[in-house]
Amino acid sequence: MPASIARRLGGAVFAAAIFAASSVSAQNLNLTLAGASPGGLWTLLGAGIDTAAKQVSPGATVTYQTTGGGFANAAIVSEGRANIGLIHDAELAIAVAGGEPFRGPIENLRSIAYLYDWAPMQFIASKAFADRHGIESLTDFAEKKVPLRITVNRAGNITGQVATAMMEAAGADDASIRSWGGSVIQAGSSEQAGLLMNGRVDIFTNGVFVGHSSIREIENATDIKLLNVPESVREAVSERFSIASFTIPANSYENQDEPIETVALGAVLIANADMDDEVAYTLTKALIEHTDSIRTVHPAMGNLSHELLTRETAAPFHDGALRAYREAGLIQ
Repeated sequence: MPASIARRLGGAVFAAAIFAASSVSAQNLNLTLAGASPGGLWTLLGAGIDTAAKQVSPGATVTYQTTGGGFANAAIVSEGRANIGLIHDAELAIAVAGGEPFRGPIENLRSIAYLYDWAPMQFIASKAFADRHGIESLTDFAEKKVPLRITVNRAGNITGQVATAMMEAAGADDASIRSWGGSVIQAGSSEQAGLLMNGRVDIFTNGVFVGHSSIREIENATDIKLLNVPESVREAVSERFSIASFTIPANSYENQDEPIETVALGAVLIANADMDDEVAYTLTKALIEHTDSIRTVHPAMGNLSHELLTRETAAPFHDGALRAYREAGLIQ
């Protein structure tokens, strides 16, 4: 990838992450993991991966590197500035296809393991607003030309991109929303909940785990309604972003007697195609044999399974990872 792309994704991130990737050997798993901001789930995943690696390779170390997140990690791993990295599945699909913010396809990324796929895109409406306009699903906006005010995550955040794509697939693109008298407000995750609670927007959307604290905060302050995502919308964005449909169980929230259909983001552990096969094999073997090390880092990871580790991603699996999965009987 050209150096200009690295600069676009944050020169400071890359300067902090530089190290000699060639120093890694199969006998000594001394790996740097490109993650995201400190303190979040991905930090905990890094700790879990480190624990798993230590159990199969004495002296192994997986060092968590703070970065700008998934898009930046695609470039960091591609350019050999980290051995492995975490990336949202939708971000990986964009990187492989060469979509924005990249200037061309990144062809040397390889999957090691799928780690979760249950961070659903949730469209939370003020119940008063939904009742007033008879809103049950995303396509109702376009059919009724509702003057909605919606907040999506900031530009460059994958949840914002997916939310925008979902609204477009439902016939409610930004231009149409404005023509109906509505507006689209981009805001950080920490700001979005407040916008809905303060009545500045009618719809909040983000890709977070069911029961996430941000939604509980809204729910404690006002009556909400969870909106359904029609099959046509789910199919369109699933194909575009390589993500899967997801069902939010009934009664996950107040005023939600029925299950809600949507799509969900996930996270993939990636490596460079040039990673030594034995290193990729040993790392993957550690994840297979010590999946509990990942499950126990956070309650949200409790559903991690061997089957999920091998779920198909937008990038092919590393040859070393494939060897480990085949030996374990997880794939043919």
